[in-house]
Amino acid sequence: MSSNQNNTSGPIQSDILLEELTENGIMRLTLNDSKRRNALSEEMMAKLTKSLSRYSKNDAIRVIVIAGMGPAFCAGHDLKQMSAARNNADKGLEYFKEVFSACSELMMSITNNPKPVIAEVAGVAAAAGCQLVACCDLAIAGESARFVTPGVNIGLFCSTPMVALSRNVSNKAAMEMLLTGEMVDSKKAEHIGLVNRVVDDKNLTESTMDMAMVIASKSRMTVKTGKQAFYRQKEMSLADAYDYASSVMVENMLKIDAEEGIDAFIEKRQPKWQDE
Repeated sequence: MSSNQNNTSGPIQSDILLEELTENGIMRLTLNDSKRRNALSEEMMAKLTKSLSRYSKNDAIRVIVIAGMGPAFCAGHDLKQMSAARNNADKGLEYFKEVFSACSELMMSITNNPKPVIAEVAGVAAAAGCQLVACCDLAIAGESARFVTPGVNIGLFCSTPMVALSRNVSNKAAMEMLLTGEMVDSKKAEHIGLVNRVVDDKNLTESTMDMAMVIASKSRMTVKTGKQAFYRQKEMSLADAYDYASSVMVENMLKIDAEEGIDAFIEKRQPKWQDE
């Protein structure tokens, strides 16, 4: 399902986070801690944040895919680590602050990353794992994938997953997941807009890579411009959003790739991107 097997040049490292670069400039980051169901432990969050930051500055990388090894995409925070912190003198206060701050930093590193980030979801994406899917720019799920924000069931409302979830799906769909803590299957996740599409489990990696390669074939400058503008305008009023988007279009029109792309369209040929 979410194995690293398509058009790859081999793993860069073997750890709780696998990194694999394809010939098409697609970096696959695979959560590889199946014993803990790929939980967002301190170590996992640190490694994933570091990798996302490093590859955001690498011009050879055009798209990033986040996948999970084993039966779960990501089980959310490591509750055993969090429970152990209650033995601290402050009952875990400082630890909890650090964990949720690190999680927010991770999620923001996806939104602020100039590269498009695609979630490849096999198995369960729970709590902060569901948040991880919602934070990605795009998501493709296998038919067996499941999504849940179960905090309400254990007395811990999924408040931080709520931020990303409520920005992806309708208010009522988000509130249903958050208030009931019930599992959502892949088809419903697609229906409410949490994932872009659902594919047969055995075709998950292939389908994800196909989408990634389509995006990787575009001008890197154009994709970076578009992703940044998309998230910025969403937080603005309608009038401000149009003013901002108009200024982005003007700047974009003056770029080399915009000139090349328009000329190629008129001349009915493939554009030759310079990523500028």
